[in-house]
Amino acid sequence: MQDYPGLRRRGFLAAASGIGALALVGCGGSDDSGAGGSGDGTGGNDGKPKRGGRLRAAFAGGGASETLDPHLANLFADAARAKALFDKLADYGDDLSAQPRLASGWEPNAGLDRWKVTLRKADFHDGRPVTAEDVLFSYRRIADPDKAFRAKASLEPIDLKASRAVDERTVEFVLKRPTAEFPNVLAAFGAYIVPAGSSAADFDRKPVGSGPFRFGSFAPGRSAVFRRNDDHWDGAPHLDEVEFVVANEESARMNALLGGQVEYAHELNPTTARAHEGKGQIEIVRLRNSAMQAFAMKTDRAPFDDKRVREAFFLIADRQELIDGALSGAGVVGNDLFGKGYEYYADGLPQREQDLDRARSLLKQAGAEKLKVTLDTSAVAAGFTEAASIFRDQAAKAGVTVEVKMGSKDSYWADILDSGTLCCYRSGAMPIESHISQRLLTDSTTNATKWHHKDFDALYQQAQSTKNAKERAAVFGRMQRRLYAEGGFLVWGFADWIIGTAKGVKGVDGKAPANTLDWARFDKVWLA
Repeated sequence: MQDYPGLRRRGFLAAASGIGALALVGCGGSDDSGAGGSGDGTGGNDGKPKRGGRLRAAFAGGGASETLDPHLANLFADAARAKALFDKLADYGDDLSAQPRLASGWEPNAGLDRWKVTLRKADFHDGRPVTAEDVLFSYRRIADPDKAFRAKASLEPIDLKASRAVDERTVEFVLKRPTAEFPNVLAAFGAYIVPAGSSAADFDRKPVGSGPFRFGSFAPGRSAVFRRNDDHWDGAPHLDEVEFVVANEESARMNALLGGQVEYAHELNPTTARAHEGKGQIEIVRLRNSAMQAFAMKTDRAPFDDKRVREAFFLIADRQELIDGALSGAGVVGNDLFGKGYEYYADGLPQREQDLDRARSLLKQAGAEKLKVTLDTSAVAAGFTEAASIFRDQAAKAGVTVEVKMGSKDSYWADILDSGTLCCYRSGAMPIESHISQRLLTDSTTNATKWHHKDFDALYQQAQSTKNAKERAAVFGRMQRRLYAEGGFLVWGFADWIIGTAKGVKGVDGKAPANTLDWARFDKVWLA
């Protein structure tokens, strides 16, 4: 459901599934540029990329239990290391649409339940070509019922027993049902392609992938050094080496950046960013639309089983005040829908504004004039406790008494999935289709709003059975209009994901939400 248990605390990654999945945020802030000022990965006016050097990047890590097994990646550090060593068949672009990577293309049959995926010519680090058999091995390994690999739920639509290698570079995937958005499966978090026959011991000793960097060394919980792969299918990296340094505290990452011990610091807080932005010592990169910030209302129980009460809560929220107070201004307002800026987002709906008179009228109609509700929150994610306090004060102006209840950081996401009526919530970047399938269908395992509507489920199946992209977008639009009118997510904002870099670091993309293709693209970065 949400998704980042422990994000601030341990750097959990924004995943596309599961309660343990991360929920990133994403918007806001000053300008849209990346390090170097251009935001487009070109490095502004700094000329052509320069070759050479080692870039040191600080991430929060997972301690001595860390592994380089890409199918076990859970943290942002894991994902960044996996991206350097391995490739997926596809990955998410800035708008969260699937972009080809190891796959050069894909084509469905008329029924959308069989897809032929063509592989580009690419080699593993040991010189072996990447083949259809490697793809099937990788996906079957992920789907092992005895293992807890991250991408397992995402690969569920595939009948892996029936799927086959047509030839060395063509895979025919047989699906359990029509799936128009099947390319999203290929791009799923953790769905990396590894050589057939790879074992856990191989990843711990000397991992072999097809990514832009080759393995150098790895000390779990401390550092990993990878070296340029001159033969990468997408071109050799500019850097000679990239070193991933573990620094769990945000202050430690920032001090290392300021002190010159690292050149890239992942996951900074808004207050830190504001203190250093524009001062000339370092660059601040804001990745917008990286994570949704919301309150989740349980629609299957009082008082939120009455859609008039849900609409009243939509109208109680002063979204800009929440952005300014809970996110220190590092974000943009939301409109009660997930996925601002993403493919299929319904951006034509009126921006909801605070309207306390209308909210009071709706509550009166619902017989809830002196409503009292408990709002579950926790220090599990940045801004949660602040957002709860701000919303409590906003609700009081509409005659609603909100009691803020602090929950455990360790069990918060599990606790609020089924219990309570109102809670603080956030979610990381993923396609809108994935958000719907994981959180809003009757049988979704992380349905935190208990949105259970068979006609809504049917619309999702209709979208997945619609081959024409324009017609499919129209169905997703209908679903979002329904959620906007009466859904259970009060989406008040999208927070920036913030990165700091040394002045000489160029080519850092400033437009890619966290955990998309161009996030942590160290193969495209150089040192000026």
